[in-house]
Amino acid sequence: MPLAEARQPFYAGVDLGGTNIKAALVDDLGRVVAFHTEKTHADRGPEDAAARMGEAVHVLARRAGLATAELAAVGVGSPGPLDLQAGTIVRAGNLVGWDNFPLRDRVAAHCGLPVTFANDANAAAFGEFWVGAGREYDSLVLLTLGTGVGGGIIIGDLNVEGAHSHGSECGHMIVDPAETARMCPCGHSGHLEAYCSAKSLVARAEEAIAAGATGALAAAVAAGEPLTPILVGREAEAGDGLATELVMETARWLGIGMVSLLHAIDPEAVMIGGAMTFGGEKAPVGRAFLERVRAEVRRRTFPTLAEKTVIGYASLGGDAGSIGAAGLARLAAGKR
Repeated sequence: MPLAEARQPFYAGVDLGGTNIKAALVDDLGRVVAFHTEKTHADRGPEDAAARMGEAVHVLARRAGLATAELAAVGVGSPGPLDLQAGTIVRAGNLVGWDNFPLRDRVAAHCGLPVTFANDANAAAFGEFWVGAGREYDSLVLLTLGTGVGGGIIIGDLNVEGAHSHGSECGHMIVDPAETARMCPCGHSGHLEAYCSAKSLVARAEEAIAAGATGALAAAVAAGEPLTPILVGREAEAGDGLATELVMETARWLGIGMVSLLHAIDPEAVMIGGAMTFGGEKAPVGRAFLERVRAEVRRRTFPTLAEKTVIGYASLGGDAGSIGAAGLARLAAGKR
């Protein structure tokens, strides 16, 4: 929005991803004044990325017509696990060689402003809670379906980070305790991520095709098309049986995971975000996926929760993390 219409103070949010760094400058109402994105280039190492994240804050200020010193604070969202008190990335599976890196303090050194540090999914959850699909609610759970499964829990203005910086790791809830449960990339079995991530969807599709499944999806893969969630969603949209089964099975497992969250937290709303939403509300498969999740929740949870909990799609897309990181910096500054 135009700077003249924005409300001070201003906050910058930087969302670190395995592929891209996204940065947003927002006003006191969470409205975006400037935006910047660039490749992460993770292979260049964490210090190089920290320097460019700090520079991204300066770029935002210049684009908005401000001096960097006019910004109140900066928020950074990062994949984890993290040590939030120390400001370090403990282990980042998709950022090889970044373990135990003091990201918070290095970004602060490069941008010259105080930095609030958060898990990237928690930051996205706060973005949806503050100005996105959850802005009407006092409590919210966000589940992000992508390469993995991220989670964020917001209750009031509390971002649930936990005593050991591992709060809201919803993707690592156990949904299948069987000895034969699918393995999660974290090294443990039966986690929600092992059933609802993009990697899981592709793996299950590969297994079904290898076992002899036929149809349009199998034919597309045999013809050389890359097996991705986009391809699965496209073929499900066209009515392919295997693709539809894969999408609906993902929804079933997601619903099972949601039931545990509802019983533990009793949030007003649970939102689904990330790259793997099969078109969301705009697509028939996205709507069918959501209804299957809701049906599984209704089948397994208490009647009051089934009736009153709102389950829907997030609205900020890929901008949720950067906006939410800025919002958490605002929150840390004492704003409500």
